[in-house]
Amino acid sequence: MNVKRGSTHFLKVIIFLAGIAVLALCIYWLPEATRRDALANPDYHYQVYPFLVCAYGICITFSVAMYHVFKLLTYSERNNAFSELSLKSLKVIKRCAFTVIFFILLVLVNLMVLAKTTGDDAAGPISLSLMGIFATSIVAVILEVLQKPIKNLLDKK
Repeated sequence: MNVKRGSTHFLKVIIFLAGIAVLALCIYWLPEATRRDALANPDYHYQVYPFLVCAYGICITFSVAMYHVFKLLTYSERNNAFSELSLKSLKVIKRCAFTVIFFILLVLVNLMVLAKTTGDDAAGPISLSLMGIFATSIVAVILEVLQKPIKNLLDKK
C-alpha cells in the first residue's frame, strides 16, 4: 500500500508541476512571443491572433485534462479506480484529446494560409503539427482501450 501511495503522490506532483508550466506558458511566454513577433513583422501582425487563440485553447484543454488525470489518480488511491467516476474522468480526458487535435488542425490550416500569403516554407511547423496530432491520437486510443474494461465491469454489476 505504501508503494502505491508513493507512486501516486509522485505522479500527482508531476501533474501539478506540468500545470504550473502550462500556467507560466499562458501568462508569460505566449504574450511575450506574440509581442516580439508583432514587432518583427508589422505587416503580418494580425495573423498572430489565430495562433494565439489556438495556443490558449490547447493550454486550457490540457489543464482540464490534467485536472481529470489528478482526479483519476485520487480515485485509484482510494481503491475506486473501476467506478463510474473514473469512467467519467476518462471520457473527459478523451474529449480533451480530441479538442487538442481540433486546435492543432486549426493551427495547421492557419500555417498553410500564412505560408501561401508570405511565400515562406512551412514544412517544419506542419510536420511538428502532424506529429502532435499523431501523439494525441495515440493518447485517445489508449483512453478508449482503458474505458472498455471499466464499462464492461460496470455493466456486469
